[in-house]
Amino acid sequence: MRLILQIIIFFTFANLKVSAQKPYVLVLGTAQDGGFPQAGCKKECCKSVWENKIPHEGVASLALIDPISKQKWIFDATPDFPEQLHLLNNHTGNSTSLDGIFLTHAHIGHYTGLMHLGREVMGSSKMKVFAMPKMKGFLENNGPRSQLVSIQNIEIRKIEETEVIVLNERIKVVPFRVPHRDEFSETVGYKIMTKDKSLIFIPDIDKWQKWDKNLVDVVKENNVLLLDGTFYKDGEIDRPMSEGPHPFITETVGLLSDLPKNEKNKVKFIHLNHTNPILLPHSKERKDLKMKGFAWVETGQKLEL
Repeated sequence: MRLILQIIIFFTFANLKVSAQKPYVLVLGTAQDGGFPQAGCKKECCKSVWENKIPHEGVASLALIDPISKQKWIFDATPDFPEQLHLLNNHTGNSTSLDGIFLTHAHIGHYTGLMHLGREVMGSSKMKVFAMPKMKGFLENNGPRSQLVSIQNIEIRKIEETEVIVLNERIKVVPFRVPHRDEFSETVGYKIMTKDKSLIFIPDIDKWQKWDKNLVDVVKENNVLLLDGTFYKDGEIDRPMSEGPHPFITETVGLLSDLPKNEKNKVKFIHLNHTNPILLPHSKERKDLKMKGFAWVETGQKLEL
C-alpha cells in the first residue's frame, strides 16, 4: 500500500512539473480601449470604480510566456502598458527585455503603449514589433510614432496573413485578418500554437457574419478562444451602436448555443466596454453567462498551452 502511495505521489509531482514548464498566456488586461472606468464616465457602471469599491480594469492585452526559454511576448501595447509590463515582470520574477510585441490594429487601445518604448521613457533598443504591412506603414509614416522607428527604439517585423511565425521550437503564432473598421491599418486576430494546444485571440471584429470563417468550426478546432465581448447587448450605449460595430455577447452566445458544454467552456470574452455588466462582479449577466457555459477573462489569469 505504501509503495502504491509513493508511486501516486511521484507521478502527481511529475505531472505538476511538466505542467509548470508548458508555455502559457497571462491575461494583462480585459477592458475595451478606454479602460474601466472610462474617461468622463459619470454613470453607475464606472461610479463604483471611481470610488474604489471594485477594481480598475486595464485595456485588453495578453502576455505569452515560455518558462523554459524565459522568453515573453506581449499582444497589443495598450495605454496601460506601464502597469501591464510591471505585472508581467512581477509574475515572471525577472525584468529582462521583452522578446517582442504583436499588434492587432491601429485603434488607440492596441498600439499607443508603444510610446513608452521611446527616449522619453524606456529608451528601448530595437524592440521587435510584429505588424501587418499597412500597420507597419502607419507607424513608419506618422509622427510621433515614426521616431520610434527612425531612432531604432523599435524594429518592425512585417508579418503577413496566415504566415506561420516560429517564435521558438515550442511556440508558433499565425495572424489572420478579421473584418473591422480599418481606417488606418488592417485588423488581425492571432492563433497561438504549441504541440498540445491552440489559442485564438480576437479582441476586435465587426460581426461574426462578416468573417469568412464559421465561428462554430473555429471553436471546435481550437482549445481556448478569447473573443470580442465589447458589448453585452444592443442598446448598451447612448449613441448608434452601428458607429462601432461589435458582436454582442448575446449574439455570440446565440450562435454557439447548440454546442456541447465542453465546447462552450473554451470561449472566454475579452475587450469589455465600461458599460458591459460582465465587468461587474455580482451582476445578473455574469451569472447568466456562466450558467450557459461561457466565461470571461480576468487580469492575472493563466491559460496553459
